[in-house]
Amino acid sequence: MLNLFNQFLWAFVDVKRVLNLPFDERTAWLIATVMLLLILASTAGKLLDGSSEQRLNTAIVRSFNQRIRSWWLMSAVLIAGLFIGEQGTVVLFGLIGFWALREFITMTPTRRSDHRTLFWVLVVFTPLQFFLVAIQGELFLIAIPIYASLFIPARIALANDAKRFLERSAKIQIGLLICVYALSFAPAILYLNLGSTTQSNVEIDAPAANEAVQKTPWSHVQDSDGHDINRNKGLLFFFVLITQLNDVLQYAWGKLLGKNIIAPRINTSRTWEGVIGGVATSALLGALFSWVTPFLFWQAAIMAIVISVMGFAGGMTMSAIKRDRGVKDYGTLVQGHAGILDRIDSLCFAAPVFYHLTKIFFTI
Repeated sequence: MLNLFNQFLWAFVDVKRVLNLPFDERTAWLIATVMLLLILASTAGKLLDGSSEQRLNTAIVRSFNQRIRSWWLMSAVLIAGLFIGEQGTVVLFGLIGFWALREFITMTPTRRSDHRTLFWVLVVFTPLQFFLVAIQGELFLIAIPIYASLFIPARIALANDAKRFLERSAKIQIGLLICVYALSFAPAILYLNLGSTTQSNVEIDAPAANEAVQKTPWSHVQDSDGHDINRNKGLLFFFVLITQLNDVLQYAWGKLLGKNIIAPRINTSRTWEGVIGGVATSALLGALFSWVTPFLFWQAAIMAIVISVMGFAGGMTMSAIKRDRGVKDYGTLVQGHAGILDRIDSLCFAAPVFYHLTKIFFTI
């Protein structure tokens, strides 16, 4: 089995070299690893599904297989973005954000007088946000939290309908903020100019220690043919991978050891044991995959912890919204397993924090 694993990985990397794919070998290794793990997980799911019902909880097996299917779709979308370049990735995330916002708005009741405001939100502000990301304009940081947030209540007021005005304005603003603005920080990672931390091996005294720590350019390298390769694609893949793995790990640890439910009126499957186990395991995986990032192994572990905590916050927040609206899932992204917003709630909450921490501590 280990020999087959190595053969698959080397074959994928060889294909990358021959076809001159638009990402570096580290990213190719990570993609190959994820693809192989998905193949193994899908095979295991099929075997478990055929097992006797007396031996296994069919509900857990069904949930496992549904999560694997959604993982295949998420991986396919992300890998497609890596192939078609930075702008293509932004477009894909823009479409996901549009879809997620549509699910949010559909679940949240609105009045006829809100329709023109929703047109501006869905057709103008959503594509504008991702366009600003693609042109690398700093305006994407303030377009929605300032200008859109001022525009929405003003446009609703012009509709001459004061019934539940504050509630209606807040619902639309929250949906736009979470589904579009927060998510847009994920593809924005591609445009950061990052450096990796290196330290001289020369023996130095304490006052000179800061001078010995340097950041070498990391984001962009050239392949053997002189083409520019954006290594931030691997960093984005790392971020999405840890975020999604954390969701699965918190669920798994909760099923194995979970006894103390955090908020039973919000989400009965979220336990303290699951969260702690998921965060700890995500930290180990972050350190394990640090080679695809500009982080040292301990820095990658800390970043994974931050991603996990924010992902948990996103899941709880969106669960609270669903309980408030009396629905189980946001939509039907994958047959039998929720909608797209159910799959990206963790990404939406983790992306801005991950982006800003990376920008503050690792840009050059």
